[in-house]
Amino acid sequence: MSTELIVPTLGESITEATVSKWLKNIGDNFEADEPLVEIETDKITVEVPAPHAGSLKEIKVSEGTDVEIGGILGILDESKGKTPSPKKTETKGEKIKEEVKAVKVETKSSPAKSSPSARKIAEENNIKLEDVTSFRSDGRINKEDVVSHLSSSNKTSTKKGQREEVIKMSKIRQTISKRLKEAQNTAAILTTFNEIDMSKVMEIRKTKNQEFQSRYEVKLGFMSFFVKAVVKSLQEYPAVNAEIKDENIIYKNHFDIGIAVGTEKGLVVPILKDADQLSFGEIETTIIDLSTKAKDGTLTMDHLTGGTFTISNGGVYGSMLSTPIINRPQSGILGMHNIQKRAVVVNDEIVIRPMMYVALSYDHRIIDGKESVGFLVKVKELLEDPSKLVLGI
Repeated sequence: MSTELIVPTLGESITEATVSKWLKNIGDNFEADEPLVEIETDKITVEVPAPHAGSLKEIKVSEGTDVEIGGILGILDESKGKTPSPKKTETKGEKIKEEVKAVKVETKSSPAKSSPSARKIAEENNIKLEDVTSFRSDGRINKEDVVSHLSSSNKTSTKKGQREEVIKMSKIRQTISKRLKEAQNTAAILTTFNEIDMSKVMEIRKTKNQEFQSRYEVKLGFMSFFVKAVVKSLQEYPAVNAEIKDENIIYKNHFDIGIAVGTEKGLVVPILKDADQLSFGEIETTIIDLSTKAKDGTLTMDHLTGGTFTISNGGVYGSMLSTPIINRPQSGILGMHNIQKRAVVVNDEIVIRPMMYVALSYDHRIIDGKESVGFLVKVKELLEDPSKLVLGI
């Protein structure tokens, strides 16, 4: 009996995907829920699992080819599937041995403990995952581990005489290019700047980080302060949290903050949902979780859907100043930058303070200069006096 392997629904805005890698060849057997093919959309890469045990009878869409949502990827034969072996009952001793074994696997891992993107890159470059060093405490291999391994290997095997390399743009990179250009062509983008004295925020991180880490098991970072300051500023300047749709302005009464994360494939913006209802600890924990998923290639459409405002931190790469581009259909984006000690005047005295330049790019069609400047000044005031974030004033 034959069945069709269908492209699953991946989100309201996604109408097609690209087959990036077939994980099984024609005639190969598989178990139920075993990944058969990897497909890439303009936002995420996902594996399509087998709906039942069987074998791959026919491939309908070859690698590198686009296919519509609901399209047929291949034909499966149910009659040739392997019979699952009965689950083995572990004795207490065996369980302890497995736990000890898991603890020991800190730098090397097996193909089973690797992300889909890691396996894809390894296969494309004929790399054995057993030879890749993992930098995660659980031994799981992610994309960065494979890229690092490949980079170190290439240092000793650089092709002589190769002056250029042509690589087709990924679906994600094509979409990034298209949307950035659309944003420039559609919105009336302006950018306003300010600078923030980060002294008090840094003092809080220094004195409270240990206690914070003991409670939430994550470090107290800068991003939670910025998210809190942004949410309060958006509440005071609602136009910055709005968007234009046709001839209407839609004002958002919820605060879903996008956090820009750089990955090997390009920039993705997972969403911190209902950020106004999260504590500092919940914000830091969620951001780490989303960043890890972004780099592992395990983000889902739910992680990327929505967003009313975006924060981009170019400071982690050493950027001193930039003009970020709006993430459509949003109307504003805040750019953070690196912190540098500079001489500033405080109470008519020249002092050395850790300063950060910040930039707000905004859609001038619905946000006036007064509102944009007011918004950024509010962010500055809240971060220079963080007690206001706690007291809600």
